[in-house]
Amino acid sequence: MIQVLSSVWALLVGIVFIMLGNGMQFTLIGLRGDIEGFSPAQLAVITSGYFAGFLLGAQGTPRMIRRVGHVRVFAALGSFMSAGLIAFPLLTDPIAWTVLRLLVGFCMSGVYVTAESWLNDASTNATRGKVLSAYMIAQTLGLIGAQGLLTLGDAATSVLFIGASILVSVSFAPILLSVSPVPAAAITRPMSLPRLFSFAPLSTVGILILGGSYSTLLGMGAVFGTQAGLSRNEIALFAAMPFAGALLLQYPIGWLSDRIDRRLLITGCAVIGTAASALGWIGSDDPVPLFAAAFIAGGVTTPLYALFLAYTNDYITVEDMPAASGGLVFTFGIGAIGGPFLTGWAMQAISPYAYWLALAPTFAAIALYAAWRMTRRESVQVSDTESYLGVLPSASPVAVEAAGAWAVEQAEGGDALG
Repeated sequence: MIQVLSSVWALLVGIVFIMLGNGMQFTLIGLRGDIEGFSPAQLAVITSGYFAGFLLGAQGTPRMIRRVGHVRVFAALGSFMSAGLIAFPLLTDPIAWTVLRLLVGFCMSGVYVTAESWLNDASTNATRGKVLSAYMIAQTLGLIGAQGLLTLGDAATSVLFIGASILVSVSFAPILLSVSPVPAAAITRPMSLPRLFSFAPLSTVGILILGGSYSTLLGMGAVFGTQAGLSRNEIALFAAMPFAGALLLQYPIGWLSDRIDRRLLITGCAVIGTAASALGWIGSDDPVPLFAAAFIAGGVTTPLYALFLAYTNDYITVEDMPAASGGLVFTFGIGAIGGPFLTGWAMQAISPYAYWLALAPTFAAIALYAAWRMTRRESVQVSDTESYLGVLPSASPVAVEAAGAWAVEQAEGGDALG
Protein backbone atom coordinates (compact mmCIF):
# COMPACT_ATOMS: atom_id res chain seq x y z
CA MET A 1 0.00 0.00 0.00
CA ILE A 2 2.85 2.39 0.83
CA GLN A 3 4.35 1.82 -2.59
CA VAL A 4 1.00 2.51 -4.23
CA LEU A 5 0.52 5.79 -2.32
CA SER A 6 4.06 7.00 -2.96
CA SER A 7 3.07 8.16 -6.44
CA VAL A 8 -0.07 10.02 -5.38
CA TRP A 9 0.68 11.22 -1.83
CA ALA A 10 1.00 14.89 -2.84
CA LEU A 11 -2.37 14.81 -4.55
CA LEU A 12 -3.97 13.17 -1.51
CA VAL A 13 -2.43 15.78 0.83
CA GLY A 14 -3.80 18.52 -1.40
CA ILE A 15 -7.25 16.90 -1.37
CA VAL A 16 -7.25 16.83 2.45
CA PHE A 17 -6.55 20.59 2.52
CA ILE A 18 -9.24 21.27 -0.08
CA MET A 19 -11.78 19.29 1.93
CA LEU A 20 -10.78 21.14 5.10
CA GLY A 21 -11.62 24.43 3.41
CA ASN A 22 -14.74 23.17 1.67
CA GLY A 23 -16.01 21.40 4.78
CA MET A 24 -15.56 24.55 6.84
CA GLN A 25 -17.63 26.66 4.49
CA PHE A 26 -20.53 24.20 4.52
CA THR A 27 -20.96 24.57 8.28
CA LEU A 28 -20.02 28.23 8.30
CA ILE A 29 -22.93 29.05 6.01
CA GLY A 30 -25.34 27.78 8.67
CA LEU A 31 -23.53 29.47 11.54
CA ARG A 32 -23.05 32.88 9.91
CA GLY A 33 -26.42 32.77 8.19
CA ASP A 34 -28.12 32.47 11.56
CA ILE A 35 -26.09 35.41 12.87
CA GLU A 36 -27.15 37.48 9.85
CA GLY A 37 -30.80 36.60 10.45
CA PHE A 38 -31.33 34.46 7.35
CA SER A 39 -34.38 32.20 7.55
CA PRO A 40 -34.14 28.40 7.12
CA ALA A 41 -35.87 28.77 3.74
CA GLN A 42 -33.28 31.32 2.57
CA LEU A 43 -30.43 29.09 3.77
CA ALA A 44 -32.03 26.17 1.93
CA VAL A 45 -31.90 28.12 -1.34
CA ILE A 46 -28.27 29.04 -0.64
CA THR A 47 -27.45 25.39 0.05
CA SER A 48 -29.14 24.26 -3.16
CA GLY A 49 -27.01 26.76 -5.05
CA TYR A 50 -23.91 24.73 -4.22
CA PHE A 51 -25.36 21.52 -5.59
CA ALA A 52 -26.63 23.26 -8.73
CA GLY A 53 -23.13 24.63 -9.32
CA PHE A 54 -21.63 21.22 -8.61
CA LEU A 55 -23.85 19.62 -11.24
CA LEU A 56 -22.97 22.29 -13.80
CA GLY A 57 -19.27 21.90 -13.05
CA ALA A 58 -19.38 18.14 -13.59
CA GLN A 59 -20.82 18.75 -17.05
CA GLY A 60 -18.65 21.71 -18.07
CA THR A 61 -15.19 21.02 -16.67
CA PRO A 62 -14.22 18.24 -19.13
CA ARG A 63 -14.81 20.65 -22.04
CA MET A 64 -12.62 23.29 -20.38
CA ILE A 65 -9.88 20.73 -19.77
CA ARG A 66 -9.90 19.71 -23.43
CA ARG A 67 -9.50 23.35 -24.45
CA VAL A 68 -6.78 24.60 -22.07
CA GLY A 69 -5.49 21.59 -20.11
CA HIS A 70 -5.68 20.25 -16.56
CA VAL A 71 -3.17 22.58 -14.93
CA ARG A 72 -4.78 25.81 -16.11
CA VAL A 73 -8.30 24.67 -15.27
CA PHE A 74 -7.23 23.45 -11.84
CA ALA A 75 -5.41 26.70 -11.01
CA ALA A 76 -8.23 28.90 -12.31
CA LEU A 77 -10.98 27.07 -10.45
CA GLY A 78 -8.91 27.06 -7.27
CA SER A 79 -8.42 30.83 -7.51
CA PHE A 80 -12.12 31.49 -8.02
CA MET A 81 -13.06 29.16 -5.18
CA SER A 82 -10.62 30.82 -2.79
CA ALA A 83 -11.93 34.26 -3.74
CA GLY A 84 -15.51 33.10 -3.28
CA LEU A 85 -14.83 31.89 0.25
CA ILE A 86 -13.39 35.27 1.24
CA ALA A 87 -16.35 37.10 -0.31
CA PHE A 88 -19.01 35.49 1.92
CA PRO A 89 -18.49 37.77 4.97
CA LEU A 90 -18.18 40.79 2.66
CA LEU A 91 -21.51 40.22 0.88
CA THR A 92 -23.98 39.21 3.59
CA ASP A 93 -27.06 38.99 1.39
CA PRO A 94 -29.03 35.82 0.56
CA ILE A 95 -28.93 36.44 -3.20
CA ALA A 96 -25.21 37.16 -3.17
CA TRP A 97 -24.57 34.06 -1.06
CA THR A 98 -26.59 31.92 -3.47
CA VAL A 99 -24.48 33.16 -6.38
CA LEU A 100 -21.28 32.58 -4.40
CA ARG A 101 -22.39 29.06 -3.47
CA LEU A 102 -23.15 28.38 -7.11
CA LEU A 103 -19.62 29.53 -7.95
CA VAL A 104 -18.00 27.48 -5.17
CA GLY A 105 -19.99 24.41 -6.17
CA PHE A 106 -18.96 24.77 -9.81
CA CYS A 107 -15.31 25.19 -8.85
CA MET A 108 -15.37 22.30 -6.39
CA SER A 109 -16.86 19.97 -8.98
CA GLY A 110 -14.19 21.01 -11.47
CA VAL A 111 -11.48 20.40 -8.88
CA TYR A 112 -12.84 16.88 -8.36
CA VAL A 113 -12.91 16.15 -12.10
CA THR A 114 -9.33 17.35 -12.54
CA ALA A 115 -7.91 15.66 -9.43
CA GLU A 116 -9.67 12.39 -10.16
CA SER A 117 -8.39 12.45 -13.75
CA TRP A 118 -4.85 12.72 -12.36
CA LEU A 119 -5.50 9.92 -9.89
CA ASN A 120 -6.95 7.68 -12.55
CA ASP A 121 -4.00 8.33 -14.84
CA ALA A 122 -1.53 7.57 -12.03
CA SER A 123 -3.22 4.22 -11.29
CA THR A 124 -2.89 0.85 -12.93
CA ASN A 125 -5.46 -1.93 -13.07
CA ALA A 126 -3.73 -3.52 -10.08
CA THR A 127 -3.61 -0.36 -7.95
CA ARG A 128 -6.77 1.53 -8.95
CA GLY A 129 -8.92 0.13 -6.13
CA LYS A 130 -6.41 1.05 -3.43
CA VAL A 131 -5.81 4.52 -4.87
CA LEU A 132 -9.53 5.28 -5.10
CA SER A 133 -10.08 4.01 -1.55
CA ALA A 134 -7.26 6.21 -0.25
CA TYR A 135 -8.76 9.15 -2.12
CA MET A 136 -12.18 8.62 -0.56
CA ILE A 137 -10.64 8.30 2.92
CA ALA A 138 -8.66 11.52 2.38
CA GLN A 139 -11.86 13.34 1.44
CA THR A 140 -13.74 12.07 4.46
CA LEU A 141 -10.94 12.84 6.92
CA GLY A 142 -10.71 16.36 5.53
CA LEU A 143 -14.44 16.92 6.01
CA ILE A 144 -14.30 15.62 9.59
CA GLY A 145 -11.22 17.71 10.41
CA ALA A 146 -12.90 20.82 9.02
CA GLN A 147 -15.52 20.68 11.75
CA GLY A 148 -12.80 20.70 14.42
CA LEU A 149 -11.23 23.80 12.87
CA LEU A 150 -14.52 25.66 13.26
CA THR A 151 -14.07 25.65 17.03
CA LEU A 152 -10.93 27.81 16.69
CA GLY A 153 -12.65 31.01 15.61
CA ASP A 154 -15.79 33.11 15.72
CA ALA A 155 -18.28 32.75 12.84
CA ALA A 156 -19.39 36.35 13.44
CA THR A 157 -16.03 37.57 12.11
CA SER A 158 -14.19 36.94 8.84
CA VAL A 159 -11.48 34.80 10.43
CA LEU A 160 -12.91 31.38 9.66
CA PHE A 161 -13.82 32.30 6.09
CA ILE A 162 -10.29 33.59 5.55
CA GLY A 163 -8.91 30.40 7.09
CA ALA A 164 -10.99 28.27 4.71
CA SER A 165 -9.75 30.33 1.77
CA ILE A 166 -6.13 29.93 2.88
CA LEU A 167 -6.52 26.16 3.18
CA VAL A 168 -7.93 25.93 -0.34
CA SER A 169 -5.17 28.14 -1.73
CA VAL A 170 -2.40 26.19 0.01
CA SER A 171 -3.85 22.87 -1.15
CA PHE A 172 -2.95 23.53 -4.77
CA ALA A 173 0.79 23.85 -4.12
CA PRO A 174 1.58 20.15 -3.54
CA ILE A 175 -0.74 19.15 -6.37
CA LEU A 176 0.47 21.54 -9.05
CA LEU A 177 4.14 21.07 -8.16
CA SER A 178 4.01 17.27 -8.31
CA VAL A 179 1.62 16.19 -11.04
CA SER A 180 2.32 15.97 -14.73
CA PRO A 181 -0.12 16.82 -17.54
CA VAL A 182 -2.51 14.03 -18.44
CA PRO A 183 -4.82 13.49 -21.41
CA ALA A 184 -8.05 15.49 -21.35
CA ALA A 185 -10.81 13.90 -19.32
CA ALA A 186 -12.97 11.75 -21.55
CA ILE A 187 -16.24 11.42 -19.66
CA THR A 188 -18.88 9.38 -21.43
CA ARG A 189 -22.16 11.16 -22.15
CA PRO A 190 -24.71 10.26 -19.44
CA MET A 191 -27.37 7.70 -20.29
CA SER A 192 -30.86 9.16 -20.75
CA LEU A 193 -33.19 8.87 -17.78
CA PRO A 194 -35.78 6.63 -19.54
CA ARG A 195 -33.08 4.21 -20.71
CA LEU A 196 -31.44 4.20 -17.30
CA PHE A 197 -34.80 3.49 -15.68
CA SER A 198 -35.40 0.57 -18.04
CA PHE A 199 -32.12 -1.03 -16.91
CA ALA A 200 -32.27 -0.24 -13.19
CA PRO A 201 -35.50 1.36 -11.94
CA LEU A 202 -34.53 0.87 -8.30
CA SER A 203 -31.21 2.68 -8.70
CA THR A 204 -32.73 5.49 -10.78
CA VAL A 205 -35.51 6.29 -8.32
CA GLY A 206 -33.48 5.48 -5.23
CA ILE A 207 -30.48 7.62 -6.09
CA LEU A 208 -32.74 10.56 -6.99
CA ILE A 209 -34.32 10.42 -3.53
CA LEU A 210 -30.95 9.79 -1.88
CA GLY A 211 -29.60 12.99 -3.41
CA GLY A 212 -32.10 14.93 -1.30
CA SER A 213 -31.08 13.03 1.84
CA TYR A 214 -27.38 13.69 1.27
CA SER A 215 -27.72 17.40 0.54
CA THR A 216 -29.90 17.80 3.62
CA LEU A 217 -27.37 16.06 5.85
CA LEU A 218 -24.39 17.90 4.36
CA GLY A 219 -25.88 21.34 3.79
CA MET A 220 -28.64 21.81 6.34
CA GLY A 221 -27.08 20.18 9.41
CA ALA A 222 -25.49 23.38 10.67
CA VAL A 223 -28.73 25.27 9.99
CA PHE A 224 -30.58 22.76 12.17
CA GLY A 225 -27.92 23.03 14.88
CA THR A 226 -28.17 26.80 15.11
CA GLN A 227 -31.98 26.79 15.03
CA ALA A 228 -32.10 24.05 17.70
CA GLY A 229 -29.90 26.07 20.05
CA LEU A 230 -26.80 23.86 20.02
CA SER A 231 -23.51 25.47 21.05
CA ARG A 232 -20.77 26.16 18.49
CA ASN A 233 -18.79 23.10 19.56
CA GLU A 234 -21.91 20.92 19.52
CA ILE A 235 -22.77 22.11 16.01
CA ALA A 236 -19.25 21.26 14.81
CA LEU A 237 -19.53 17.79 16.34
CA PHE A 238 -23.01 17.29 14.91
CA ALA A 239 -21.78 18.29 11.43
CA ALA A 240 -18.87 15.82 11.70
CA MET A 241 -21.03 12.86 12.70
CA PRO A 242 -22.38 11.94 9.22
CA PHE A 243 -18.85 11.77 7.81
CA ALA A 244 -17.59 9.74 10.75
CA GLY A 245 -20.48 7.34 10.25
CA ALA A 246 -19.71 7.02 6.56
CA LEU A 247 -16.05 6.35 7.29
CA LEU A 248 -16.76 3.58 9.81
CA LEU A 249 -19.78 1.88 8.19
CA GLN A 250 -18.65 1.90 4.56
CA TYR A 251 -16.50 -1.22 4.83
CA PRO A 252 -18.90 -3.55 6.70
CA ILE A 253 -21.78 -2.59 4.40
CA GLY A 254 -19.54 -3.09 1.37
CA TRP A 255 -18.49 -6.49 2.71
CA LEU A 256 -22.13 -7.53 3.03
CA SER A 257 -22.89 -6.13 -0.42
CA ASP A 258 -20.72 -8.76 -2.09
CA ARG A 259 -22.41 -11.59 -0.16
CA ILE A 260 -26.19 -11.00 -0.11
CA ASP A 261 -28.92 -9.62 -2.37
CA ARG A 262 -28.11 -5.92 -2.69
CA ARG A 263 -31.79 -4.99 -2.71
CA LEU A 264 -32.17 -6.51 0.73
CA LEU A 265 -29.17 -4.51 1.95
CA ILE A 266 -30.52 -1.31 0.36
CA THR A 267 -33.83 -1.89 2.14
CA GLY A 268 -32.09 -2.53 5.45
CA CYS A 269 -29.88 0.56 5.22
CA ALA A 270 -32.87 2.74 4.34
CA VAL A 271 -34.87 1.34 7.28
CA ILE A 272 -31.92 2.14 9.58
CA GLY A 273 -31.82 5.66 8.14
CA THR A 274 -35.53 6.06 8.85
CA ALA A 275 -35.04 4.87 12.43
CA ALA A 276 -32.11 7.26 12.88
CA SER A 277 -34.28 10.16 11.70
CA ALA A 278 -36.96 9.14 14.21
CA LEU A 279 -34.31 9.09 16.94
CA GLY A 280 -33.29 12.63 16.00
CA TRP A 281 -36.90 13.77 16.19
CA ILE A 282 -37.63 12.30 19.63
CA GLY A 283 -34.22 13.16 21.10
CA SER A 284 -34.77 16.91 21.10
CA ASP A 285 -33.89 17.45 24.75
CA ASP A 286 -30.45 15.82 24.64
CA PRO A 287 -27.60 16.38 22.13
CA VAL A 288 -26.38 12.77 22.44
CA PRO A 289 -29.32 11.23 20.53
CA LEU A 290 -28.87 13.95 17.90
CA PHE A 291 -25.21 13.02 17.44
CA ALA A 292 -26.12 9.33 17.27
CA ALA A 293 -28.86 10.01 14.72
CA ALA A 294 -26.52 12.05 12.51
CA PHE A 295 -23.82 9.36 12.77
CA ILE A 296 -26.19 6.56 11.75
CA ALA A 297 -27.98 8.52 9.03
CA GLY A 298 -24.70 9.62 7.48
CA GLY A 299 -23.29 6.13 7.96
CA VAL A 300 -25.93 4.58 5.70
CA THR A 301 -26.29 7.42 3.18
CA THR A 302 -22.83 7.12 1.63
CA PRO A 303 -22.92 3.30 1.37
CA LEU A 304 -26.40 3.53 -0.17
CA TYR A 305 -24.95 5.65 -2.96
CA ALA A 306 -22.27 3.06 -3.69
CA LEU A 307 -24.86 0.26 -3.43
CA PHE A 308 -27.03 1.86 -6.10
CA LEU A 309 -24.01 2.17 -8.41
CA ALA A 310 -23.00 -1.45 -7.83
CA TYR A 311 -26.57 -2.72 -8.23
CA THR A 312 -26.89 -0.95 -11.57
CA ASN A 313 -23.66 -2.52 -12.82
CA ASP A 314 -25.13 -5.95 -12.04
CA TYR A 315 -27.77 -5.50 -14.75
CA ILE A 316 -25.96 -3.75 -17.59
CA THR A 317 -23.16 -4.61 -19.98
CA VAL A 318 -19.60 -3.42 -19.49
CA GLU A 319 -19.98 -1.13 -22.50
CA ASP A 320 -22.99 0.64 -20.95
CA MET A 321 -21.46 1.10 -17.49
CA PRO A 322 -19.77 4.49 -18.07
CA ALA A 323 -22.93 6.03 -19.56
CA ALA A 324 -25.10 4.53 -16.80
CA SER A 325 -22.73 5.84 -14.12
CA GLY A 326 -22.90 9.31 -15.62
CA GLY A 327 -26.68 9.12 -15.68
CA LEU A 328 -26.82 8.14 -12.02
CA VAL A 329 -24.44 10.94 -11.03
CA PHE A 330 -26.65 13.42 -12.89
CA THR A 331 -29.83 12.01 -11.33
CA PHE A 332 -28.30 12.20 -7.86
CA GLY A 333 -27.38 15.83 -8.53
CA ILE A 334 -30.95 16.72 -9.43
CA GLY A 335 -32.16 15.20 -6.17
CA ALA A 336 -29.45 17.03 -4.22
CA ILE A 337 -30.65 20.37 -5.56
CA GLY A 338 -34.22 19.73 -4.44
CA GLY A 339 -33.56 18.25 -0.99
CA PRO A 340 -32.69 21.45 0.90
CA PHE A 341 -35.78 23.24 -0.45
CA LEU A 342 -38.11 20.73 1.21
CA THR A 343 -36.09 20.70 4.42
CA GLY A 344 -35.82 24.48 4.70
CA TRP A 345 -39.55 24.94 4.09
CA ALA A 346 -40.41 22.31 6.71
CA MET A 347 -38.05 23.81 9.29
CA GLN A 348 -39.50 27.28 8.79
CA ALA A 349 -43.15 26.16 8.72
CA ILE A 350 -43.04 23.65 11.59
CA SER A 351 -39.90 23.81 13.77
CA PRO A 352 -36.14 23.23 13.49
CA TYR A 353 -36.74 19.57 14.29
CA ALA A 354 -38.66 19.21 11.05
CA TYR A 355 -35.13 18.64 9.72
CA TRP A 356 -35.66 15.02 10.79
CA LEU A 357 -39.21 14.95 9.49
CA ALA A 358 -37.85 15.85 6.06
CA LEU A 359 -35.14 13.19 6.22
CA ALA A 360 -37.29 10.30 7.43
CA PRO A 361 -39.64 10.13 4.41
CA THR A 362 -36.70 10.01 1.99
CA PHE A 363 -35.21 6.95 3.70
CA ALA A 364 -38.65 5.38 4.10
CA ALA A 365 -39.46 5.88 0.42
CA ILE A 366 -36.21 4.16 -0.59
CA ALA A 367 -36.95 1.24 1.75
CA LEU A 368 -40.50 0.77 0.50
CA TYR A 369 -39.56 1.03 -3.16
CA ALA A 370 -36.62 -1.35 -2.77
CA ALA A 371 -38.84 -3.88 -0.97
CA TRP A 372 -41.43 -3.61 -3.73
CA ARG A 373 -38.81 -4.04 -6.47
CA MET A 374 -37.76 -7.30 -4.84
CA THR A 375 -41.17 -8.67 -5.87
CA ARG A 376 -40.81 -7.48 -9.47
CA ARG A 377 -37.44 -8.89 -10.58
CA GLU A 378 -35.43 -11.98 -9.87
CA SER A 379 -32.21 -11.37 -7.97
CA VAL A 380 -28.82 -11.79 -9.59
CA GLN A 381 -26.75 -14.63 -8.19
CA VAL A 382 -24.17 -13.24 -5.78
CA SER A 383 -21.41 -14.96 -7.74
CA ASP A 384 -22.47 -13.01 -10.86
CA THR A 385 -22.48 -9.53 -9.29
CA GLU A 386 -19.79 -6.90 -9.74
CA SER A 387 -17.48 -5.98 -6.87
CA TYR A 388 -18.41 -3.12 -4.53
CA LEU A 389 -16.17 -0.10 -4.08
CA GLY A 390 -17.07 2.69 -1.69
CA VAL A 391 -17.57 5.85 -3.77
CA LEU A 392 -18.53 9.08 -2.02
CA PRO A 393 -21.60 10.95 -3.29
CA SER A 394 -19.33 13.96 -3.89
CA ALA A 395 -17.22 12.05 -6.45
CA SER A 396 -17.27 13.26 -10.05
CA PRO A 397 -18.16 11.03 -13.04
CA VAL A 398 -14.41 10.41 -13.50
CA ALA A 399 -14.09 8.56 -10.18
CA VAL A 400 -17.43 6.80 -10.62
CA GLU A 401 -16.42 5.48 -14.05
CA ALA A 402 -13.00 4.44 -12.71
CA ALA A 403 -14.62 2.64 -9.79
CA GLY A 404 -16.97 0.84 -12.18
CA ALA A 405 -14.06 -0.31 -14.33
CA TRP A 406 -12.24 -1.56 -11.23
CA ALA A 407 -15.32 -3.47 -10.08
CA VAL A 408 -15.54 -5.25 -13.42
CA GLU A 409 -11.84 -6.13 -13.32
CA GLN A 410 -12.18 -7.53 -9.80
CA ALA A 411 -15.24 -9.57 -10.70
CA GLU A 412 -13.57 -10.95 -13.81
CA GLY A 413 -10.45 -11.77 -11.79
CA GLY A 414 -12.58 -13.62 -9.26
CA ASP A 415 -14.29 -15.57 -12.05
CA ALA A 416 -10.93 -16.51 -13.51
CA LEU A 417 -9.67 -17.71 -10.14
CA GLY A 418 -12.87 -19.62 -9.54
